[in-house]
Amino acid sequence: MPMKRLAELRSTINGIPALATVAAMAAACLMPAPTATATAVATAPDDGSCATSPADSFWRAPVDRLPVHPSSAQYVSSIGSTEPLHPDFGSGLTEGEPFGIPITVSDTNLPETKVTLDIAEESDTSGYRIPSNARIENGPASSGDRHVVVWDRALCKSYELWNARQQGDNAWHAGSGAVFDLRSNELRPDGWTSADAAGLAILPGLVRYDETAAGRIDHAIRITVPRSDQSYTWPARHQAGAAADKSLPPMGLRLRLKSSVDTSQLAPQAKAVAEALKKYGAIVADNGSAWYITGEENAGWDNAQLDALKGFKGSDFEAVDTTGLQQSPDSGAVAPK
Repeated sequence: MPMKRLAELRSTINGIPALATVAAMAAACLMPAPTATATAVATAPDDGSCATSPADSFWRAPVDRLPVHPSSAQYVSSIGSTEPLHPDFGSGLTEGEPFGIPITVSDTNLPETKVTLDIAEESDTSGYRIPSNARIENGPASSGDRHVVVWDRALCKSYELWNARQQGDNAWHAGSGAVFDLRSNELRPDGWTSADAAGLAILPGLVRYDETAAGRIDHAIRITVPRSDQSYTWPARHQAGAAADKSLPPMGLRLRLKSSVDTSQLAPQAKAVAEALKKYGAIVADNGSAWYITGEENAGWDNAQLDALKGFKGSDFEAVDTTGLQQSPDSGAVAPK
C-alpha cells in the first residue's frame, strides 16, 4: 500500500480516527454479544513465566543516565512545551465510554482465530487466538482506534489488532494486526506496521493497574504526539508522519521526565507512573493528542490520583539519545553494559 494511503489509514488526531475508517464505524453496534472465555483483569503471572517483554528488551532499559538528544528542544516544542501530560486511562466512563486500552488475559490454549485485515501486506495474517469475550478499546460501539490486545499467557504471546470488529464465531476483521512472541526480542520486518503506527507491540508499553498497586513500573510507556516526522528510529519499524520535517519527532523516539521534576508529593498511582517516566521514559508509538500516555482500562484506577499527572507539561520532558542501547537493527535487545 502506498505510504501516503497507509498514513491516512493509521493516523489519528486528538483521538479522532482517520476519515478513511469512518465509513466502517456504523457497523460497530451489530457485533454479537460476547461470551466469557478468558479473564478480563490484567495481572502478571505469579511465577513470572510470561512477562510482557524480555528482561533485556528496550522496553525495560533504563534511560535516566543517557545523554539528552541533540534535537530535544525542537522535539519538545513541536509536541507542545506548554501542553499538559495526560493519562489516557482510568476507571469509569468519559463521554459515555470506558477509557484506556483493555487487556484481555487468556490462560487457555484456544483454537486459532480467523482474522482478515485491510493492511494485510504489513500484518501477521495468521496465528491469532482471540477469546470471544475480547474487549475493544472504548467499548464495542466506539468510533476511535478500537484496539484489541490479548495477553495469551498460555503461549506467552500478545495478539494485537487496530480498528477491530468481531465478525461472528471466532472471526475478526481489523485494519492491521500483529502477533508478538513475548519471550523474543525480534522486531517486525523493516517498514511494517503493527496495531500501532511505530510497528511496535502495545502490551509492553501499557501502564497496568497491578504494577502501580505494587508501587513499581519497570518499563517505558507508550505515548502519542500530534504530528510526527516521516521517519522512524530504532526500535520502531514504521512511520505515519505528517511531513518530512526534522523538527518533528520520529516514531520510536524516547522521551523522559526530567530528573529535576519533583514527584515526591504525588499519590501512589501517579507517583509510580511519574517515576517510570523518569527512569524508563516514554516511546513515541502513534499520532494522537500531545503527551497522552497509555494505560489499561481498569476499574481499580483512582482518577483523582492520576489527574495529578496533568500538572506536568511538555517542558518537563526531554528527548533521549538512545543510540548506545542498540545491539542490532533487527533486534529489540539492548547492548550489554
